[in-house]
Amino acid sequence: MQSILFRRWSEIDKIIWCAGKKGGLSLIGPNPDISEAYVRKAEEALESMQVNIIKDWIISTAYYALYFSLYAILAKVGIKCEIHSCTIGFAKRFLKEYFTEEELEFIEDSLKARIDSQYYIDRTIPDEQYNKMVDKTPEFLVKCKSVILRLNEKKIDEIRNEFQKAIR
Repeated sequence: MQSILFRRWSEIDKIIWCAGKKGGLSLIGPNPDISEAYVRKAEEALESMQVNIIKDWIISTAYYALYFSLYAILAKVGIKCEIHSCTIGFAKRFLKEYFTEEELEFIEDSLKARIDSQYYIDRTIPDEQYNKMVDKTPEFLVKCKSVILRLNEKKIDEIRNEFQKAIR
């Protein structure tokens, strides 16, 4: 029980930290047009992933397809964030009704893989993670589109209210 409580407080602490950072989590007006634009960006990244032949670029484009898919949901809810780990933290705290813990861990692992492959020449991405990104990214995009369709005004208000309570 204490472990679960500690993890919960850690999520809240992270949300508070993210809300206090420049470019971190903030409320804006919900915007279906921006949400749709991020879906298009996700689709373009996915297309790029599928035609690329270089592993590092496949990892990067797969990650951005995942990230833009998730960020499209935040735009629909009216949350702005420029810090990728904070976007993922928001999903872990406020969108867990829509995603499994494994899916959210997958995005975190994919962020780490993208950073390692893009910024470090001495780090290798395990084949298991690479293959998972290639296999699961299209499914994740489809799931995010489904979540966007299911988000009604009432649910958006609930998520926004929860977020506001968490950062007070």
